[in-house]
Amino acid sequence: MKIIGPLTFPFIISLFFLNVNCVAQPADKTVRLFNGKNLKGWYSFVEKRGRNQDVKKVFTVEKGLIHISGEEYGSIVTNKEYENYKLKVEFKWGEKTYNPRAENARDNGVLLHSTGADGGYHGIWMYSIECQIIEGGTGDFLVVGDGSNKYELTANVAPKKEGAGNVYQPTGQPITLNAGRIDWFGRDPHWKDVKGFTGAHDVEKPVGGWNTMECVADGDRISIYVNGTLVNQASRVKPSKGRIQIQSEGAEMYVRKVELTQLIVK
Repeated sequence: MKIIGPLTFPFIISLFFLNVNCVAQPADKTVRLFNGKNLKGWYSFVEKRGRNQDVKKVFTVEKGLIHISGEEYGSIVTNKEYENYKLKVEFKWGEKTYNPRAENARDNGVLLHSTGADGGYHGIWMYSIECQIIEGGTGDFLVVGDGSNKYELTANVAPKKEGAGNVYQPTGQPITLNAGRIDWFGRDPHWKDVKGFTGAHDVEKPVGGWNTMECVADGDRISIYVNGTLVNQASRVKPSKGRIQIQSEGAEMYVRKVELTQLIVK
């Protein structure tokens, strides 16, 4: 990966904003998927326990916030499926982390277009397309699939260097993945999976600060915005609809808003 220098970084940012008008426009209907009181409209799935067997209270509502303890792996899952929408999630990290990731980068995610059986992926999550939330890598894409072309995406990426990952670049060459990850454009090339990691160009706020992730699912395309910056984009996404999951993956996290706005597809 080419390290983004002071002259090229603003230029790349400007290219991303050129893409903003390419997505469908919001309709008037915005739905609060989190009502601030309870988890109505969601169910929980915890590894080795199953659906609505959250005995350790990994997912609770406290003082108007969703509290995700991180103590066990799992997710909350919408009862309904969705397509063609803008999803806004406001979150912040807590302090606690748990084994096996107690000393690793705080890690969770929002999983879109989730289909198939609960726990279909490694006994924990539904197959899906993940909009990653991880220290230093918030805005990455991950294909949480079965290795087939039922779950895949295409993204433009920068020329790849040996040992480096696939990094989103709007003017790059398209690649299609049915497994693995597309890094957001500013991910630190020296990223390490250590607790508290921050990169030179991170747009995510430090631990304790509130962040806004917006995932725009427009037909078979997904665009990810973090705190107002377009950080990643994929096309030819499969599937293009499904349930929404919010993960617990070893790190405490709070969520204060989950809103979904339907898009008018032209």
